[in-house]
Amino acid sequence: MTLPSTMHAVVVHDDDNRTLAWESVPCPEPGPGDVLVRIHASALNRADLLQRRGFYPPPPGASEIMGLEMAGEIVAVGENVSNWNVGDRVCCLLEGGGYAQYTVCDQRMLLPVPEGLSWLEAAALPEVFYTAYLNLFMEAKAQPGETVLVHAGASGVGTAAIQLCKAKGNRVLATASENKLEALRVLGADAVFDRHQGSFLEWVKEETDGKGVDVILDPVGASYLEDNLKSLCRDGRLVLIGLLGGRDAEISLGTVLLKRIRLIGSTLRSRSREAKVSITDAIQKDIWPLFSASELKPIIHQVFPVADVAEAHALMESNVSVGKIMLEISHDE
Repeated sequence: MTLPSTMHAVVVHDDDNRTLAWESVPCPEPGPGDVLVRIHASALNRADLLQRRGFYPPPPGASEIMGLEMAGEIVAVGENVSNWNVGDRVCCLLEGGGYAQYTVCDQRMLLPVPEGLSWLEAAALPEVFYTAYLNLFMEAKAQPGETVLVHAGASGVGTAAIQLCKAKGNRVLATASENKLEALRVLGADAVFDRHQGSFLEWVKEETDGKGVDVILDPVGASYLEDNLKSLCRDGRLVLIGLLGGRDAEISLGTVLLKRIRLIGSTLRSRSREAKVSITDAIQKDIWPLFSASELKPIIHQVFPVADVAEAHALMESNVSVGKIMLEISHDE
């Protein structure tokens, strides 16, 4: 096919509301080790909300267009691409560029769309399953039989984390709003807690017979720090992946020392390309077959046409969703 010189993408206007518009922009061109993908579906992540407001710029050299994951078909390959062909169905974790009709991907970052999954289902996988897998099993090194506490269990990352833990033989405790708790039980959470009831510490103690949990996955930060540290057992690991509850807090170093706690700060987007390639390789080998076997699955809350991206952002900001909010990419323009 003749490659397009322009495409449509979501553009952020520099006005008071940071208005989003579906407009014509130049189409990217693949380098020697890249592929050009015709995108059929993308997904929202909280990083998109920050980037829209100017608080989370993409890494140097990455697309300024929002969107950290996508699914689509390869339409062109660079001269050094050997493992992929035009027409292959792929999904990919991106550094940016997913809210668009086309994007360029490093061939090493591509994953095949699992058998039986739609474009929308495949696009719902990369960001949340990379984040959950990286932080639970590469950073915290959760082992079979250990107990894991997942905060914000109804988020995209939370729903992925619960499923991964169950697949790996972990007992899972999860927190969320009361109206979302049943969804977490269905996903496999062994015990759930309404975050609006206040401190979760006594609940954790009851559920673990006073021992505490081995691993905590936390996107909240400061407001949960004290209870998180007290909720961990000896040699416990707290992985901090967000700051929704603030960035500044006092810490009891005595608790950290006596329990031999490891506090791990972790982000995904800012990691080097080589680090992301290593994570991709591990995911493809360790968990990717579980999607075709229906042992893991994408959790989709709602799908929007890409032209309604502002409504999709408003839904994410409302905090009522369970799982992923998706964008269906149009090629009619």
